[in-house]
Amino acid sequence: MKRIFTVILVAFIVLTAHSQNLQLHYDMGEDRGYMTTTLEMFKPDKWGSTFFFVDFDYDSEAGESVSLAYMEISRGLKFWDNPFEIHVEYNGGFGQFKAEPFNGAYPINDAWLFGGNYTWNSPDFNRIFTLQAMYKNIRDKEDASFQITGVWTVHFSNKKFTFMGFADFWKEENVFDGATTDFVFLTEPQIWYNAGDHLSLGGEVELASNFAGHKGFKVCPTLAVKWNF
Repeated sequence: MKRIFTVILVAFIVLTAHSQNLQLHYDMGEDRGYMTTTLEMFKPDKWGSTFFFVDFDYDSEAGESVSLAYMEISRGLKFWDNPFEIHVEYNGGFGQFKAEPFNGAYPINDAWLFGGNYTWNSPDFNRIFTLQAMYKNIRDKEDASFQITGVWTVHFSNKKFTFMGFADFWKEENVFDGATTDFVFLTEPQIWYNAGDHLSLGGEVELASNFAGHKGFKVCPTLAVKWNF
């Protein structure tokens, strides 16, 4: 059993060798119209996996430098030969805005998450799906929240195209014009044409509810280029 698991792990590492990438998105959503860069890494090892991404928004109307910086980093940990992992995660960041005659800044509250995840993949690793269920603590806001996350990757047309993304649903109280909402939903499906080993062209569509200061549902598409290191 351990030999089979080792073979699968080595195959997975080979298939994800280009798992560090830099993305440049042009956000065409309402009230946006700016560039975003995303630096992303996923690295499996014999004890689980590490994942992180860092987003920078470049909204020139919000300031003279990066208008928003946001990071997520997570670690999957296991000491056994099955698809379940212990999951630990941190999220946080900050942004700035212009409000003449002064500029201002705001935090994106630190969030700590702890739980577990289950990963399923097809034998050829062309289809991978991970489901996470986590306790979530949002600093100075939600002491006992939760988050459910699904992450997927689907390669097709001999890996010329990749459909991937995530969906998050979590509890967080937000107030919009005196009305209170209790839950947030966010998903960002991406489609990529893989022009070679390193260059991918495509984009994503952000579908969100009660997210980033907007009450209700909002759609924000992007056009993007990605370089896989």
